[in-house]
Amino acid sequence: MSRNEALMFLNAAHFFDHLFLLIFPTAAIAIAAEWGLTYGAALALGTPVYVMFALGTLPAGWLGDRFDRTFLIALFFVGCGASSLLIALSSGPMSLMLGLGFLGLFASLFHPIGLALVTDVAARTGRALAVNGVFGNMGLAAAALVTGFLAQHGGWQSAFLVPGAASLIVGFTLLLRRLRSGAPQSHHAAESGDAIEPAARGTQIAIFVIVLVAALFGGLVFNAVTVSLPKFFDERLVALGGDLAWIGASAGLVFAVAAFAQLPVGDLLDRFGARPIMISLLVAQILLLLGLSQAQGWVAVVLALVLVALVFAEIPITSWLLGRYVRSGLRARALSVEYILSLGVGSAVVPLIAGMHHIGLSFDFQFLGLAVSAFVVLSAAWFLPRTRPRHSVSGLEPAE
Repeated sequence: MSRNEALMFLNAAHFFDHLFLLIFPTAAIAIAAEWGLTYGAALALGTPVYVMFALGTLPAGWLGDRFDRTFLIALFFVGCGASSLLIALSSGPMSLMLGLGFLGLFASLFHPIGLALVTDVAARTGRALAVNGVFGNMGLAAAALVTGFLAQHGGWQSAFLVPGAASLIVGFTLLLRRLRSGAPQSHHAAESGDAIEPAARGTQIAIFVIVLVAALFGGLVFNAVTVSLPKFFDERLVALGGDLAWIGASAGLVFAVAAFAQLPVGDLLDRFGARPIMISLLVAQILLLLGLSQAQGWVAVVLALVLVALVFAEIPITSWLLGRYVRSGLRARALSVEYILSLGVGSAVVPLIAGMHHIGLSFDFQFLGLAVSAFVVLSAAWFLPRTRPRHSVSGLEPAE
C-alpha cells in the first residue's frame, strides 16, 4: 500500500472516529422527545461511549506496539460500523447503552494506533498531523450537521444507520487492501528509537508533564465545548427561531469552518516551536470563554466559531511535542497516556453537563469554569522551551 493511500485511510478513520463520538449529543435531543425524557436524562445515556473510549485507549496503545497497525485500523472501521448499526436497532435505554459502549471501545483504537501510523508513513509529520486533525474536525462538523438532518427527517436511528453502513464499507475495503499488500506496515518510523530533537532528561520530563496537564484540562475544554455546543445553540439562538435541523446546521457550520485551523499551526510549529503558539491560543480562548458566558444570538454564533477554531488549532501541539522529544519506540504508549487523560476527562463531561442541567446551572457557570481550566493549561505552557526546533520533522520519515 502506498504512503498516500495509507494516509487517505488514516484521514478517513479520524473523520469517522469523531463523527461517531459526536452523533449522540445531537441525537439525544430527538431521543429525549421520543422517549419522554428530559435532555439531561437522555444525554446521560451516552456515558458508556465516552467511558469505554477512555478505558480502551491504553490497551489500544499496547496492541498498536505489538500487532499490525493497519489491520487494527481496519478493525476500527468494522467494529464502529457494526456498533452503530446495533445502536440504530436498540429499542430501549439498556440496548442503546450497550451499543454505545461497544462503539466507544472500537473508537478507542484510532488515536494511539492511527496517529502512530501517521508519524510512521508521513513525509512531513507536522503537516500530516495537521491534515489528519482537519479530517477529525470535519467528523465533528458532520456529526452535528448530518445528525440534525437525519434525525429531523428520518428519525434518530438513521443518524447511526447511515454512517455505520459507510464505515463497514471502508473497513472491508481497507482489509482487502491490507491482505493484498502482503507485509505489515512498519511500526516505527525510526528503528533506532532516537527522538527528533534530543533533550536533557529534565526537559523531557517537564514537557511530558506539560502535555499531561494540557491533556487533562485542555481535554476538559475541548470535550465540554464540542458536546454542549448543540444544546448551547438550542438555548442561545431562541430569538432566531429554528428546529433541530437548524440547530445541527449551526453547530455543523461552526465545526466545519473551525476544522481548518490546524493547518497553519502545523507549519508554524516547525518554524517557531510550541511555546508562543500555545500561549497565544490559550489567552484568546480564555477571553472568548468569558464572552460566551453572556453572549446571545448571532454574537454567540460568531464567538463560538472563533473559540472552536482556536480549540481545534491547539490539537496538534501536544502530539508534535511528543514527536519532538519522545523516541519512536515509546511514542505509541506516550500518545496513549496523553489520550487516556484527555478522553478520560471527556467521559466525565457528559454526566457533568447532564448533572448541571438537572440542577439548573446554566452555560454562564459552565463557560466560566472552562475559562479557569484554560488558564491552568496556560500556566503550564509558560514553562515550554523558548528555543525554536533545530531539525526538520522529515528526518524521521521512511522511504516508501
